[in-house]
Amino acid sequence: MKDLPADLRPREKLLARGPQALADAELLALLLRTGVQGRGVLQLAQHLLDEFGGLTGLLAAEPAALERVKGLGPAKRAELAAVLEIARRTLTARLSEAPVFDAPQTVKDYLQLQLAGKPHEVFAVLFLDTQHRLLAFEELFRGTLGQASVYPREVVKRALALNAAAAILAHNHPSGVAEPSRADEALTQTLKAALALIDVKVLDHFVVGRGQVVSFAERGLL
Repeated sequence: MKDLPADLRPREKLLARGPQALADAELLALLLRTGVQGRGVLQLAQHLLDEFGGLTGLLAAEPAALERVKGLGPAKRAELAAVLEIARRTLTARLSEAPVFDAPQTVKDYLQLQLAGKPHEVFAVLFLDTQHRLLAFEELFRGTLGQASVYPREVVKRALALNAAAAILAHNHPSGVAEPSRADEALTQTLKAALALIDVKVLDHFVVGRGQVVSFAERGLL
């Protein structure tokens, strides 16, 4: 980056114009700091974004996938993991302190960090208290690329154990397309009925893809 004019170098650009002025590759380059032989840090950053489908996919990537990237050694992987954990903890704190529907975009951002980019399907539940604040986020079931087996009895047991008053369902589509299927709609109704038996209300069901989160409530599917 020393070959770039001073006002185009990511660090100087950030200090002069703020982080919002930087492109994703420039922000990532600041974190990586150095490139590899034959590929500068900006080129390495862009390669990572292209390879993993943007920042969200990169931060959600499995450790084994990151280990295979030339130039992404233990130190850089640790820094990426630290950034992801900071983001998760920040969003978790926000969801724990205020009703989730006071900040619906925060819920979507949180689920993107948790589920987007996973190579297998994951079904998770956000368990909420009587004021709709986050009690716990739990990944309850994992499946193949095609489907996850979800057992309503297990979801009910966890809701009782946490003394939850409401729940938000969520799962990812490894294909990256966040479009609800008929099976997703049927599962939602099954879980809604099961949880209603213990007075736990299902507030929404989110389907997480790459760069998109679809809400059942916003689609009128609940």
